[in-house]
Amino acid sequence: MQANSKSKNYTSALLTLATVFFFWGFLAASNGMFIPFCKSHFSLTQFESQLIDFTFYGGYFIGSIVLYFASQASRTDILNKLGYKNGIVIGLVISAIGALCMVPAVNSGSFGFILGAFFVIAIGFSLQQTAANPFVIAIGTPETGANRLNFTGGVNNIGGILGPVVVSIVLFGTASSVAASTNVDITSINKLYYILAGLFLAVALFFYVSNLPKVTSDEDIEISTKPNLPLFIIFIAFCLILAVDPLTRATGVAKPYFVYAALAIILFTLIGSLSAAKKSTAGWGAMQYPQLILGMIAIFTYVGTEVTIQSNLGALLKTTPFGSFKDSGIAPFVSLYWGSLMIGRWAGAIGSFNLSKSTKNILTIIIPFVAFGVVLLVNKYLSGFDINQFLIYVIAIVVLIICFFIGQQKPVRTLVVFGLLGVTFMLIGLLTTGMLATFAFISGGLCCSIMWPSIFALAITGLGKYTSQGSAFLIMMILGGSIIPPVQGILADTSGIHLSYIVPLLGFAYLAFFAWKVSVELRKQGIDLDHVDGVLSH
Repeated sequence: MQANSKSKNYTSALLTLATVFFFWGFLAASNGMFIPFCKSHFSLTQFESQLIDFTFYGGYFIGSIVLYFASQASRTDILNKLGYKNGIVIGLVISAIGALCMVPAVNSGSFGFILGAFFVIAIGFSLQQTAANPFVIAIGTPETGANRLNFTGGVNNIGGILGPVVVSIVLFGTASSVAASTNVDITSINKLYYILAGLFLAVALFFYVSNLPKVTSDEDIEISTKPNLPLFIIFIAFCLILAVDPLTRATGVAKPYFVYAALAIILFTLIGSLSAAKKSTAGWGAMQYPQLILGMIAIFTYVGTEVTIQSNLGALLKTTPFGSFKDSGIAPFVSLYWGSLMIGRWAGAIGSFNLSKSTKNILTIIIPFVAFGVVLLVNKYLSGFDINQFLIYVIAIVVLIICFFIGQQKPVRTLVVFGLLGVTFMLIGLLTTGMLATFAFISGGLCCSIMWPSIFALAITGLGKYTSQGSAFLIMMILGGSIIPPVQGILADTSGIHLSYIVPLLGFAYLAFFAWKVSVELRKQGIDLDHVDGVLSH
């Protein structure tokens, strides 16, 4: 990929792109409040409440896979022909339509209609994300591409800490209200979606008239037929969860079997593709590279782990061992979780700037505390929450900083360290209760914070002309946010919400394994991991 304009200062372009990352964070984090609210309002099971995430992140998958098959059928990289800037504009307009659909959906009182509106918003997000990620990488030097993704990820999480607080205020009047959710008029959320629709359209217009660099790919699209069958099977597995209720009624087979089967089908399909591509690379395109398929599983696992921790957090906090919180009291904890991702990403973004090593080290220590301060201020002044309860979380932030220095911004080492740290935090949460366990689970956000760019960079290392196709496959695997939360939800319904947190523990374990395994695969290809910071240029 190349940007037309010789290394023009890309700061303004980066800041412009950051606006869409804000929206993604705001709405994704808002689900953390909307899920327990809908569970109470519509009397849903934990599995059914997780269908909000299933629909929201499923939209990313469906949008990506439709774009992929359309490009394959037309033998044209549709998004490249359209232009990344125009792709973002169209995506914003689609999301605006979805936000407007949310108003009649909410007024109808139909949970299915609400899920449909979420799906339309997510389809727009899918197009935005497919265009924006390579755009961010392409507007500067390849070596700092991962750092720019960390920066935009940090902006994403500003939206993340505001989302649950704002939605709580919209629903309950204040984020710290003691009102029960059953007394809330659900139509109070209409104004929020009118505002969001207006903002989507305003930003679309801003993008349309902005003088952003023209980013294109000069690579011809290569038709790769063999990935089509695995992707179709994954699509069927996605539909399997959607059809769980009618399938259960028709067959008499318990619901959990279908949910677990969907997850197993996806994972075994990707593992089978890895094995088949090793035997003969012809026709596999980007999937002929083991690092790409391993990375697809890693992105699937990472997004699912990141999302499921907070999506099930509301149900956990409503149990007696975790404080018996009402829906309206959950917002600060969801905000702290997404704030934890912001804390790590702000620290990870330091590498984007041309600073001396000593200055970067100092900022790596200071910035996480500054970001934590932002989280505390948002919750104190917007929600009126007693932030003294959160001060003990400083211990987790100190651990984060130590792990940053151990990782040294090297993707493999970073993933190993933070993957194992995530396993440790989840174990602490599973073996204890109360605030200790709550903060341990929330600390999973610190571990997830900088995983995306590391996974993405390693997965597309060495793909050459297949880099664009590989990126599209990775974006499809945001599907993990659609599949893994319902898996945890069904486990919560059958074995208890606390025990269900073994799901993110297994997720972190795989991510640590991926880091080791991909380093082995890349060494076989003669790629020097000591210089992996420049992988995005391959």
